[in-house]
Amino acid sequence: MSDKQKKTIFSGVQPSGKLTLGNYLGAIRNFPILQEEYNCVYCVVDMHAITVRQDPPSLRRSTLEVLAQYIACGLDPEKSILFIQSHVPAHAELAWVLNCYTMFGEASRMTQFKDKSAKHTDNVNVGLFSYPVLMAADILLYQTDLVPVGVDQSQHIELTRDIANRFNGVYSDTFTIPEGYYPKAGEGAKVMSLSDPERKMSKSDENENGYILLMDQPEVIMRKFKRAVTDSEARIVMDPVGKPGVSNLLQIYALATGKTVAEAENEFAGKGYGEFKPAVGEAVVELLRPIRETTEDLLKNKDYLEKVYTEGAQKANYLARKTLDKVYRKVGFVAR
Repeated sequence: MSDKQKKTIFSGVQPSGKLTLGNYLGAIRNFPILQEEYNCVYCVVDMHAITVRQDPPSLRRSTLEVLAQYIACGLDPEKSILFIQSHVPAHAELAWVLNCYTMFGEASRMTQFKDKSAKHTDNVNVGLFSYPVLMAADILLYQTDLVPVGVDQSQHIELTRDIANRFNGVYSDTFTIPEGYYPKAGEGAKVMSLSDPERKMSKSDENENGYILLMDQPEVIMRKFKRAVTDSEARIVMDPVGKPGVSNLLQIYALATGKTVAEAENEFAGKGYGEFKPAVGEAVVELLRPIRETTEDLLKNKDYLEKVYTEGAQKANYLARKTLDKVYRKVGFVAR
């Protein structure tokens, strides 16, 4: 299949530098497969990051760290476009135009604006309010067909579709109408918090023992798994309702080792949590070791990373300008 026949996938990731085991098992581990089947565009969205105050040196460092982690997880810059959002001016330019085609009521209904406003009461800025429009620009610039999203982002996809349909309705077809990409059965895993297995694993968890970071050292990973919440019934079986903590650990172990859950249950039949939890920790240590080590090596090779994001931005700029030029012409701007 030629590149023109392939559908386009766009994904943007915040440059927190803190990708978790949940991010990896739930989505990122499938990205190398997707790049064989789709035209993939992956962006580190540093412009989104500044809706909350950032330490500038830390933001620069974490932006490169996320880029390095993506490459370490198997993304090939020769097969996917990898770039930094602020290096492609069309993102901000299209966002302004789309702001003028987004209704105030639509933007005010975004639940993440309400959540973030509550968390950052001293900095409820306009960017925090309008960042879903920038997200729409991110997606629509590349004539994106599919956007890998979790359920918590589906509202943003719907807003993007509404904006695109409104613009297309006024000016004729301009944007591809994107759809959310949800993993097929068996592809995506919902990994839960180690400290509260009723909640999804998240880097924003106030309890650092609840999540595993891709860059955590082996001793940190082992400590967190040894502290993982289980229950008082020392049986290692899959029962998400009755035994959520144990079930979460069983799923993680199966995914980390390539075994089925049934095989994992058999392996630990008759054994206690004192043996089970360290075994899960060791499996995750070995799963993440090559990712962490490769990331560390890449971060030492600044010239290579600069080559990747520079060439990625050139490719992204070419695609983005085609869309932006079409938009500018349709709204009536004089050609530059």
